[in-house]
Amino acid sequence: MADDDAPARSGAPGDPGPRPRQVLADSVYEAVKAMVMDHAIQPGARVGIEALARALDVSPTPVREALARLESDGLVTKRSLAGYRATELLTRAGLDELFEMRLLLEPHAAALAARNADDADLDAIENLVEQMRRHPGTGDRYAVYRDFAALDQRFHDTVAAATGRGLLADAVGRLHSHLHIFRLGSVQGGGPLTLAEHDRILRAILRRNPERAADAMRAHLTASLDRQHARRDHPQGG
Repeated sequence: MADDDAPARSGAPGDPGPRPRQVLADSVYEAVKAMVMDHAIQPGARVGIEALARALDVSPTPVREALARLESDGLVTKRSLAGYRATELLTRAGLDELFEMRLLLEPHAAALAARNADDADLDAIENLVEQMRRHPGTGDRYAVYRDFAALDQRFHDTVAAATGRGLLADAVGRLHSHLHIFRLGSVQGGGPLTLAEHDRILRAILRRNPERAADAMRAHLTASLDRQHARRDHPQGG
């Protein structure tokens, strides 16, 4: 087993040599995150640090660091003397409560962004929408939809940051809503619909129209919740 403070090998053919510590930490985090998102680590299951370290061929240190990050994401929980467990999936009631919080925060954030965003904020929001066009929004595995999900989260976080209200932006970010929603499973055709809804939010913000920005965000969140309910109620029908 690798020493905790030494760079670990990747094990990949043609690997150029030891990787910097942060690169290793990030790769372990993404690997364990994928296991949680894909249910290779089942919801509610205990997460063994030593077993993960052996499976990933690294020391326990980057695994512990990854689990601490995943705890802040809300994907694992740590209990005294009991170690880490993957969090349970959102129930229907939990999903509704999450969107209730989003509907309280994010339409207001979109309206404030339309009023307060500077040119750099507007460029950042527009760039995220353009990036989302180049990534698939649905797929059976986290590796397929990871980039779309990350951009989706960044879009909402960037809109919130453009409000100029730090507490509001922090509250939106702390929900980690996209991780919890995508962990439930993908929605067939959800990517293009999400992108079209983001386009409407973007246009309203660019036009400095707070009322339309709030309405567009509210419509997007409501449609997103409806899609999740339809996925739960008709899992084979898209």
